[in-house]
This record gives sequence, C-alpha cells and structure tokens, in this order.
Amino acid sequence: MRAVDAVIQQRLGSEVPLVGQVAHYIIGAGGKRVRPALLLLVCGALGCTDARRHTLAAVVEFIHTATLLHDDVVDESTLRRGRDTANQVFGNAASVLVGDFLYSRAFQMMVDCGEMRIMRVLADATNVIAEGEVLQLMNMHDAHLDEAAYLRVIRAKTAKLFEASARLAAILAGADPATEEACATYGQALGAAFQIVDDVLDYEGDTAELGKNLGDDLREGKVTLPVICTLRRCTEPEAALIRTAIETGGTQRLDEILAIVRRSGGLAEARAHAAAEAQRAIAAAQALPPGDAVREKYREALLQLAAQLLTRRA
Repeated sequence: MRAVDAVIQQRLGSEVPLVGQVAHYIIGAGGKRVRPALLLLVCGALGCTDARRHTLAAVVEFIHTATLLHDDVVDESTLRRGRDTANQVFGNAASVLVGDFLYSRAFQMMVDCGEMRIMRVLADATNVIAEGEVLQLMNMHDAHLDEAAYLRVIRAKTAKLFEASARLAAILAGADPATEEACATYGQALGAAFQIVDDVLDYEGDTAELGKNLGDDLREGKVTLPVICTLRRCTEPEAALIRTAIETGGTQRLDEILAIVRRSGGLAEARAHAAAEAQRAIAAAQALPPGDAVREKYREALLQLAAQLLTRRA
C-alpha cells in the first residue's frame, strides 16, 4: 500500500494548481483504500508479483475518488471522512472538473499498462458505475422502490469496481478462467456487502465515527435496504411518516424515523443480507487454487476482510 500511495502522489501532478489542490484534498483525507488493497490481496493469493499491480491499484483508487467528487456534488453533501467535502471547500465546478481529471488520468495510467484486456475491464466498469449513478438519481425520492431495484443500483454503483479490482489481479496473475471468475465473484459479493453495511450505518452509526452526517441518505431521498426492510415491518402510520420523508427529503422528524428503523428489525434484516453476501465472498475465496504458505496468508486475509464487514461500525 505504501508503493500504491507513492504512485498516487506521483500521478496527481498537474500544471494547473487547483487540480492538485482539490485532488490532494480528497485523497489526502485518507479513506479505507479497500479497492486497491483488494487488488493487492488477490494478487498475493495468486502469487502475482507483476510490478503493474501498484499502478492498477492506484488507477482503481483514482476512479473511486472521481466518483466521490461527483457524488458529493450531486448529493449536495457537506461532510465526508470527518471534514468538509471538496465541493464545500472549492465549489461544485472545481469538484466536478477535478473528478474528470482523475478519470482521465486513470485512463492514461491504464494505457501505460499496455494490455487491452485490462483497459476493457476498467472501461466497462467505469461505464457501469456511471449507469449506476444515473439509475440512483432516477430512483431518488421514490418511496416505493423495491429490493430488486436497490440491489441493481449497488451492484453497478459500488460492487462493480470491487469486482473489477479483483478481476484485474487475476488477469495480471495469468489465472485460468475459473479462477478469474472466482476472483470477480469475491469482489462483487464483497462490494455488495460493503455497500449494504454502509447503508445500515447511515441509520445506526455515530456521526463522529462515520465522518458524515447521520440520516444523509434520507435527506437526499435515497431508499436503501434498511428502509425497504423497515417498510415491510412497521405499522402503516410509521410507513407513511417514512414515505413522506423520502418523498420530500425532510429530516425534521429524523429522530422518530431513526427510532422506527432501529426497533422494527429492519437494520438486522439488512445486516443479514450483508452477511449472505459476505458468505458468498468467503466461498469464492475458498475456491481459489491452493498455494504456498505466503499465498495462503493472502487468501486468509481475503477471508478475514469479508468476515470483518459483519462487525463494521464505521
């Protein structure tokens, strides 16, 4: 990861000062770096030491960061990772344009890797992510959104980049098709579980720990799995209150809604969905071909990464 961070710092350079300021601001905020770490872990589990893995891990982080910059503008978010969002500090226009810079820099870097298959996987993933963002925008303030529609969004918006990260590692390792698909399945399932838990935390977490405002999803009119599960369980008056909040983006009665979501069992049901996705990831990691002691340590780390999602609180 230190090698990846070195690539990130090296490739953030621009002759336009504002580009570097905004890019360093959001990337310097930290974050979990889950996607690049995933790529490196899968490489390790497959015994791949190709030097391009660090560049591709940085590419994945650049694509992810670009989506964050754009997301915060679309969602009118004010807080991320415990501090003001880039759009709060630099304005919406700068955030959108620097997001574009990060996308284009990512594509420059993937071209440098010199392999058409790698470029195709990343180009396809980026396109699917953009479609997922638009789909989520279309679903805003729809109080009748169902579970299938929600899952379609998160598989495109979040899980696709996880899937691509794991698949890229398999491609670098020269893995056979079955192993590549096992890696892709692991990434997709891990990404889905990660997003579901993230959506749960928007209703049960703590602002100080999360680094974002509790109830942001409700304010933005996003219907996530905890709400969908709650609407199936609560009384009709409670459901009416939640639907009104979704349709209007109103958070005046947020405390009441949080209480309903928490006591209805909706959070537990959503976490059970996340657990099923995590278990699917674990099964895929267990299907990877066995290797020497070093490779087995990496595979164990993949298993632990999936298992730790179930206890994630921030």
